[in-house]
Amino acid sequence: MHTLTLENIQLPSPPVIALRILEAVKKGDASFGELAQIILADPALTAKILKVANSSFYSMPNTVNTIEKALSVLGMNVTKNIALSFVIAKEMTGSESEGFNFGYFWKRAVTTAVAAELLASLLRYKNEDLFVSALLQDIGMLVVYLCRPNEYRQVLDEKRVTEASVLGSERKIFGFDHQEVGAKLLTVWDLPKSISTIIRYHHASDCPKGVRMQVDIMRWSNMLSSIYYGSRSVEKVQRLKAEICPSFRVNADDIDTLIDSVAKKSIEILSFFEIDPGEMKPFSHMLQEANEELRRINLSYEQVVMQAKQARKKAEDLAAELLEANSKLRVLAFRDGLTDLYNYRYFQELMERETNRAARYHLPLSLMLFDIDRFKEVNDTYGHSAGDQVLRCLAKLVTATLRTSDIIARYGGEEFAVILPMTDLAGCRVFAERLRRQVEEMEAVVAGNSIRVTISLGLTSCGAEMTSVDKLQMINAADAAMYQAKQNGRNRVEVKEVQS
Repeated sequence: MHTLTLENIQLPSPPVIALRILEAVKKGDASFGELAQIILADPALTAKILKVANSSFYSMPNTVNTIEKALSVLGMNVTKNIALSFVIAKEMTGSESEGFNFGYFWKRAVTTAVAAELLASLLRYKNEDLFVSALLQDIGMLVVYLCRPNEYRQVLDEKRVTEASVLGSERKIFGFDHQEVGAKLLTVWDLPKSISTIIRYHHASDCPKGVRMQVDIMRWSNMLSSIYYGSRSVEKVQRLKAEICPSFRVNADDIDTLIDSVAKKSIEILSFFEIDPGEMKPFSHMLQEANEELRRINLSYEQVVMQAKQARKKAEDLAAELLEANSKLRVLAFRDGLTDLYNYRYFQELMERETNRAARYHLPLSLMLFDIDRFKEVNDTYGHSAGDQVLRCLAKLVTATLRTSDIIARYGGEEFAVILPMTDLAGCRVFAERLRRQVEEMEAVVAGNSIRVTISLGLTSCGAEMTSVDKLQMINAADAAMYQAKQNGRNRVEVKEVQS
């Protein structure tokens, strides 16, 4: 499989309404009316912004009943950030069955954003971009997952099992981390540099001096959020107090109040994002319930510690075994044992994902099917082991020829499939002709015998202008084109277009 790099990663296009909002804001105060009209064009977005404006989060003395009033009371930048938060959170999501918990991701992100605003207020630090910066600080994770879901599951598995840092696992597997991807995405989307810079360094200890305070608030707000979604909550509370109280003359009770407020406000804001907060409750309530449970079971401190150690050791051993088993199963589930290419099953999943992406972001997509001409004669003449060697040689040659963004799979027998994202028909045809010539020149030496083969290729493509892309139509079109190549003499390329 090709290495994913920061340069060739496929960045999703920004939502259209987000672009319009950003363009309006750039025009300055004169665009108040224009921004209001953009928001009003989406009734659901309008309702959500008004709910936030009237929530306890802002505690306005009077009801905000129009977008124009929200703009005048909250300010253009705050209203813009609230709108962008709703639009991007709605757009950047996916099916929970894909293996990434999108619901949990956005629940955690909203809680972190709420925590950032409340913490900034406690520290008397004003920055209107904190909410949206905190909300989007980990958006790079989504982008990398959508590009390489199978590999990103390894990152998540390592974090769960070994408690390794996400950044460390990402750099080990991909060579870059989600900070870099998130910053690049928001730069391409033309969000303010003040936001993309914070996201670029939100986990870093060596960030530029000008954003040190914002980065610290990102880190502390993430820690506040993890109190409700992670483990070792008491340790995190103590760490927060140790880092914040001495530097800002904040007492420990203020931190306790802040932590409870994060839960109360988050439950309210999550409902505006149409996210179920689950059983979230203030941390003080959680501690009280835990203490009552300890008294009820009437166990001594020593017994509790011993049982916890034993349970943790057992869980760690089991988790390590599961991680190893999952790694092996992942290879078995998605790889062809002979060629080490993706198998038919995973090709179908990838094709579904790429057609959805092409339709969603209006990107070109091409598909190529090809098989070896007269492969039965190779097996009959030299034996099946020689045929297997030819398949391996061909797989190696094609893999070396592909771009890093292209995806090859063994479709079945001597038939292969190549998915070419962001490639139009002309580009696909050029690649197919080059591949055909290289295979024609390929020599597989098996037991002293020189074996040469040719391939017949069928191509199809969907243009960026198409509003829907059907996976089955593309596969059938490429298959029909490949059959036509066989009929027309083999060792050639044929094309069949998908009808819109």
